[in-house]
Amino acid sequence: MSEFPEYVDVDYTDGEGEDPEDYPSIQDKIEKAIEVVKTGLEEYDNPAIMWTGGKDSTLTLYFVKEVVEQFDYEMPPTVFIDHYQHFDELLDFVDHWAEEWDLEVIFARNENVGAYVDENDLEPGDDIPVDALDENNQHHIRNILEYEEDTFPFLLDTYVGNHLLKTVALNNTLEEHGIDGIISGIRWDEQEARADETFFSPRHDPDIYPPHDRIQPILQFDEADVWDAFWFYVVPETVPEFPDDGYVPQDYDDLPNDLTHDDIPVSPKYFAGFRSLGSEISTEKSDEEPAWLQDLDNTTERAGRAQDKEDLMERLRDLGYM
Repeated sequence: MSEFPEYVDVDYTDGEGEDPEDYPSIQDKIEKAIEVVKTGLEEYDNPAIMWTGGKDSTLTLYFVKEVVEQFDYEMPPTVFIDHYQHFDELLDFVDHWAEEWDLEVIFARNENVGAYVDENDLEPGDDIPVDALDENNQHHIRNILEYEEDTFPFLLDTYVGNHLLKTVALNNTLEEHGIDGIISGIRWDEQEARADETFFSPRHDPDIYPPHDRIQPILQFDEADVWDAFWFYVVPETVPEFPDDGYVPQDYDDLPNDLTHDDIPVSPKYFAGFRSLGSEISTEKSDEEPAWLQDLDNTTERAGRAQDKEDLMERLRDLGYM
């Protein structure tokens, strides 16, 4: 895929200059999400859903499922970036709900880095020699990242590690599967680097990534909105035993009607106090309370993640990071 197809007709300015307050109610936010997803499924020949198992991408997946069922579209595959440093609980969550919802999951991996790690029995933080990797990875390290050291640490939330383990893995998958639109669960309020995104965002420079668009239906949700959507829409509508009018769990074990964590499409890590699920190595829980009960207005959900990558977010996004 060298040039972006002309058949796509979307408004790349939709959402420009807006923020979550332009969608004052949860219903306003949901209606916009449905509209964006519907347009995405109509306009793109080969869309896919970016699914991390986290709250934002699972909410996005829910909206896609709703549109598919309502309008009888074909369900797109999901793309799961396996960066080799996930929480075990997250991998279990993805496996469980992929089976429950009959999803096709494409695992995007930088297999060259993964093979070196396996062959040399590396642990996170161990060094990887640049010259031990293949030509494509060396090109990204030397020519795109302009990284000059002889080695880099096997860590996700670093400049080189994030680019190779996530962005390169994603771009290789987009190219291999001919994906023209990736439906992503990013939000305006997450980071400054995402605050100017639009609902349809072009990524057409073939020197950086396989030309494609980002379809971003939940930009208008803030963190509290996401949890409101889960407890009053997603969970009641997907779990028959859950109260129809919603229920907000107050601690790790507070689930109604003898339901267990396996029954709920919300990762147990959020019940345990995590607000972001980046990697097992570099993400810590924010508090002991479930994520949705924490002080969402005065604290940041990504405070538990490694700051190195957060500081480099804008540069990483220029290179294709979500």
